[in-house]
Amino acid sequence: MQNSTRPKLLYLVHRVPYPPDKGDRIRAFHLLKHLAGRADLYVACLADEPVLPETEAALRSCCTALQIVTLGNWSRKLRAGLSLALGGTATAGAFAAPALRQTLRDWTRDTAFDAVLASASSMAPYLQMAELRGVPAVVDLVDVDSQKWLDYAALGTGPRRWLYRIEGRRLRRLECDLAGWTRAVTLVSRAEADLYRSFCSAGRVHAVPNGVDLDYFQPQAQAAAPSCVFTGALDYRPNIDGLCWFCEQVWPQVCQKRPDAKLYVVGRKPAPAVRRLAGLDGVVLVGQVPDVRPHVAAAAVALVPLRIARGLQNKVLEALAMARPTIVSPCCLAGLGAEAGRHLLSASSPREWTAWILGLFDDPAWRRRLGLAGRTYVEQHHRWETCLEPFDSLLGITNEVPAEELSGMRTRRRHEFRHQTGPG
Repeated sequence: MQNSTRPKLLYLVHRVPYPPDKGDRIRAFHLLKHLAGRADLYVACLADEPVLPETEAALRSCCTALQIVTLGNWSRKLRAGLSLALGGTATAGAFAAPALRQTLRDWTRDTAFDAVLASASSMAPYLQMAELRGVPAVVDLVDVDSQKWLDYAALGTGPRRWLYRIEGRRLRRLECDLAGWTRAVTLVSRAEADLYRSFCSAGRVHAVPNGVDLDYFQPQAQAAAPSCVFTGALDYRPNIDGLCWFCEQVWPQVCQKRPDAKLYVVGRKPAPAVRRLAGLDGVVLVGQVPDVRPHVAAAAVALVPLRIARGLQNKVLEALAMARPTIVSPCCLAGLGAEAGRHLLSASSPREWTAWILGLFDDPAWRRRLGLAGRTYVEQHHRWETCLEPFDSLLGITNEVPAEELSGMRTRRRHEFRHQTGPG
């Protein structure tokens, strides 16, 4: 039930934030729960796959109002291509939905929002609607998405390399523009915030890290068999690239020393390249599961061998929370405050990966020490309830931002938009 004495917040999410079973959904869901306890929360989100009734029911239980807008696959691709052809980004085109704009017009007709939060740069264009002028806005970029596309270009070939580079450069301009008219831009780690500041020195930029559900991801008894586990969306390019590299460059060396070793690959929607890995010695493709915890618990070592990684990997936090000794590539370590060698291990070459894996297989005491240190680290630094607190002041739902300042921000933003776009 709406409580008129509380602030009214609008939260725009680029994908349905439930169930919290993948990276963007995990952060968005916990942020939704956090804000719902502090304000009357209006949530509008986009869906690129069927939404189950229980998903909608779970979200409605947290919100004052909810609108889920379905994106058609072909219309999404068409809008992405058209946006790119007209000088914009494919990302913005892919998440453009006239029905969502109409929802926002309807809501703003009846409700004066105190602030608006948008997840990812793909939702920023909605904040520039006339109906939202003057509403203090925060954009949770999470990652510097432009860098991901530039990383794709560095590894790509042919026309794709050219397209990735264009998308990366245009997204970078969009990301930098945000600093001029938003109340704040947030990112998931200090490393991402520093990267953002390297090309945009204006605006308020804050690192707001992810947490992990410490009650859900509990330590389990140590596994005895020489086994490794990888968890993640198996249709996501960085996961595909990292897994294929690892299985080609590292895993054969592990199996040569330990023929009984197993690598369990767990995640939704395995791409063809991932499915082919199941033909390799010791690789077991588990695929999508309702609960990853039994598979993480059953493995002696958790692996995150990504070559392209932005932000903070939830799969790393979850493995550490379950006290699983974890090995990551250097780009995954960059977003963490964890210390390599103390809380987890980092490997950059096939030789290092092989040495760490075999060493952990052979030393149960080391596995135990490393696992417990990882659990202690996330307990101290990655509790959701404390990680998300900065959003309270950024959105003005604490006493740190007085009502008159919110009013002043609305007036300034309305003036800025009129200066940029003209009246109306």
